[in-house]
Amino acid sequence: MKRRINLIIKNASELITMRSAKAGPRCGHDMHELEIIADGAVAVDKDKIIDVGRSKTIAAKYQAAKTIDAGGKTVTPGLIDAHTHPVFAGDRSNEFEMRLKGATYQEISAAGGGIKSTVKAVRKASEKELVHISLPRLESFISCGTTTIDAKSGYGLTLDDELKMLRVIRDLGKIQPLELIPTFLGAHEIPPEYQGRKNEYVKLITEQMIPAVINDKLAEFCDIFCEKGVFEIEESRYILDFARKHGLKIKLHADEFAPLGGAELAAELGAISADHLMAVSDKGIRAMKEKGVIAVLLPGTTFTLGLKNYAPARKIIDNGNPMALATDFNPGTCFCESLPAIMNIACTQMKMTPAEALTATTINAAWAIGRGESLGSMERGKQADLVIWNIPSYKHIPYHFGVNLAMAVIKRGKRVI
Repeated sequence: MKRRINLIIKNASELITMRSAKAGPRCGHDMHELEIIADGAVAVDKDKIIDVGRSKTIAAKYQAAKTIDAGGKTVTPGLIDAHTHPVFAGDRSNEFEMRLKGATYQEISAAGGGIKSTVKAVRKASEKELVHISLPRLESFISCGTTTIDAKSGYGLTLDDELKMLRVIRDLGKIQPLELIPTFLGAHEIPPEYQGRKNEYVKLITEQMIPAVINDKLAEFCDIFCEKGVFEIEESRYILDFARKHGLKIKLHADEFAPLGGAELAAELGAISADHLMAVSDKGIRAMKEKGVIAVLLPGTTFTLGLKNYAPARKIIDNGNPMALATDFNPGTCFCESLPAIMNIACTQMKMTPAEALTATTINAAWAIGRGESLGSMERGKQADLVIWNIPSYKHIPYHFGVNLAMAVIKRGKRVI
């Protein structure tokens, strides 16, 4: 007697399971090891994966209420974006043009642009307005094959406005299918009213913002922009250590423009990830490996800024560090919701292979947001987040760039695209 279930996806040209013999993110050569099932099928009941195998094997065991024929197509786990800033107001397209004319990130910020420009717009916007203008962005993420994102605050920089942003992230997660993992980023920039009084703003973050975030259960992670001229090492250590001791998991923007030691700090504090790392030191790479800190690389930001010093992906992978990729979707330095586009940049500019790029946007990204045990691979008992790609092989995801290859997206067992 066949077991009756909700869904079978069958006849996939390639079914990429991302299953692994051991728990945890993949490192080094293991990032190449994809389990590819030809003529593959996946069985789903309710919101969980219950079996994976050859199509004939699955058909012999289960009878589904709905069957999707993926003949000639590739099926992968849903993509996971481990670093995004999806809630904001305002428009910064003028800064894109300014950079093309030679202005640097720092010069734009000094002129009142950059993060400060978005902060001004977010403070003026209501929660209802922020929900309304953010929804289309989330639809873009999921249409490109992304099923879960890390969603950061950081454009409010007051107690009320940071809480407002986190409530918007919470509410967005309830009204559409993309899963949002909330991250508090009150330490994203020094707000204009605290210029020259950074210590007072650090005090506001630790004494008022973090306790309120925890009390209202609005975030799972605390992040910080650890960078020269923003929050430097001692300030970052103080804020992150405070957040960690009060129950938030920690991650940080580290060594983006200068080798400040953010990677070493991430290792010291046991952060789940250190992100950006364009200027990471060899010492920082070694320290992260020793403590298991995941390197989340954001090549779309380097690309958008027109810089040449991409994060040293090959050095990080070859050293045996766990590594993930993310968009860094934001209004100023990477206005891109497409992880496949980021995978192309990672392959062409950082010399990653398609297998490494897929690993970095599925199972490794899942561990980078604390969801490795439930997301990121096709395994019995994991959440049924899947993408059917209109391509014969996973290699086409970064290879055939500039178009949307996702034919169908399944979130929690339901087809949403």
